[in-house]
Amino acid sequence: MTSASRILRTLGIYVVLLAGAVVTLCPFVLSAMTAFKSPKQFAQQPPLAAPDPWSLQNVVTLFTGSADFGRALGVTALVTVFIVVFQIVFSIMAAFAFARVDFPGRQALFWVYLSTLMVPAVVLVIPLYLMMVELGLRNTFWGLVLPFSFGSPYAIFLLREYFRGIPQDLIDAARLDGASTLDVLVEVVVPLSRPIIATLALITVVSQWNNFLWPLVITSGNTWRVATVATASLQTQYNGNWTLVMTATTLAIVPLVVLFLVFQKQIVRSITISGFR
Repeated sequence: MTSASRILRTLGIYVVLLAGAVVTLCPFVLSAMTAFKSPKQFAQQPPLAAPDPWSLQNVVTLFTGSADFGRALGVTALVTVFIVVFQIVFSIMAAFAFARVDFPGRQALFWVYLSTLMVPAVVLVIPLYLMMVELGLRNTFWGLVLPFSFGSPYAIFLLREYFRGIPQDLIDAARLDGASTLDVLVEVVVPLSRPIIATLALITVVSQWNNFLWPLVITSGNTWRVATVATASLQTQYNGNWTLVMTATTLAIVPLVVLFLVFQKQIVRSITISGFR
């Protein structure tokens, strides 16, 4: 391949990547710009026109009006933190049991549990809802948290495969030093598994922050309304005021953008490890 052909090939790749970046970023730019417009500006100006003048009235309305969006963000953050902590802890324990603890029926139980990945999540909504109602947990914090707290097939599978790659000699050496099974897990396995644990934590944060269907079903009113449900309700509550909807969408994205900027190295590593898209 000549140098001219190589330059054209490289240029073509960059053009394609640039076009992909524009298509990907345009919705976010449109959302952010609309957030600073008044409804009148939004109706009269082209969608990609810069706000003139820039206004924070939509933000003020969201946090001081009946939408109570600040509370929704707080509930979302609280629910996400609890689910991440619980899911990581229980997934680690289950994955270690499947990877390193011998008990009758271990392989059969693991593959039966893993097969639940084939069941669409929407199929479980009604059974879970009936369970939460019977337990008196409808429209409560624990009703939001419990169904996602005890690990997940994907998390347990990923951790199990990683734990199986840890040299058995390290575990045997710890046991010779008198370490219990819990000591081996906490002192040996978990420190060696920080990359995969960070991967699961990041995936769980993104999925739970954006969770919509279950919070919509299990909650009502503003007490335990999460950001996704609050954003959807704005379309009817304010008669299709799209500037408020876009403001809520932009504010809901900000924590995830901050998370990316702070943990971008771990996110890249998580994509490498898990192939998550």
